[in-house]
Amino acid sequence: MEDLRYPIGKFEAPIEIRHSDRQKWIEVLVETPRLLKEATSDLTNEQLDTTYRPGGWTVRQVVHHLADSHMNSFIRFKLSLTENVPVIKPYNESEWAGLNDSIDADVQLSINLLYSLHARWVILLKAMTDQDFTKAFFHPETQVKTNLHTALGMYAWHSQHHLAHITSLRKRQNW
Repeated sequence: MEDLRYPIGKFEAPIEIRHSDRQKWIEVLVETPRLLKEATSDLTNEQLDTTYRPGGWTVRQVVHHLADSHMNSFIRFKLSLTENVPVIKPYNESEWAGLNDSIDADVQLSINLLYSLHARWVILLKAMTDQDFTKAFFHPETQVKTNLHTALGMYAWHSQHHLAHITSLRKRQNW
């Protein structure tokens, strides 16, 4: 079950984050919308409404979750760049995944959103200085201060993590 939940393993931030790490993670954000489109474009509604693991979200919910989560992260980056360690607004991702737009909407809506969102995010990321990446936000529920170096790594991992949910399900189901 752990392999189904974490098909690429859990996120572990490197102790030292180099410029080359950031470049690699930015490239993941560039490629994610295309890879997500490829992974879902030929799926039927029945397949899109299949959970990637027992008790997990459907493929459709995973796609919409990526858009929800990455919109929140983009805003967190912008807040961190313009405020001094802003306290972010948490959200209940499970509750969001249970809303009708996550359950019923065409996945292409969120894929299109991710193409545009990631394009904007990448422009922002490429313009950031080393000093900018040391800026941080504070999560009031976890009581954790996260710098933008680590946040970028987390969201590159997040992209690959959820893409792997879909691609590993496809492989197991021979889709």
